[in-house]
Amino acid sequence: MYRLFADAVLLLHLAFILFVIWGGFLLFRLPRLAWLHLPAAIWGTLMEFSGWVCPLTPLENYFRIQAGQRPYHGDFIERYLLPLIYPANLRRDLQLMLGLGCLMANGLVYALLFKKNWREKRRQRTPKRKRG
Repeated sequence: MYRLFADAVLLLHLAFILFVIWGGFLLFRLPRLAWLHLPAAIWGTLMEFSGWVCPLTPLENYFRIQAGQRPYHGDFIERYLLPLIYPANLRRDLQLMLGLGCLMANGLVYALLFKKNWREKRRQRTPKRKRG
């Protein structure tokens, strides 16, 4: 049962990371998600810039220990994603680049959304001219 919990935390962790990176694009369809995405994007970026370990990693390791499995060292990105995307050993400069990429991508999305909303509000305030 604990292995199931550990795997569930692992999937939650992956879903959270994907939401942090790509969730801003959902806002074009579902703008109300901004109240959920913005704090997640800030948290994800802060985790990369600070070098902290996400609280989900120790939780997953706890469940792995309870299930009789060996815990892993490092963080989620280092353990699961980097072997798929990048060469071994997450260096600090690479981690900062990931954080900067996350910040820039989400900054762009929010700037585009702000511009779109600003234009719509401006159109609503502008009175329509009568043809005469």
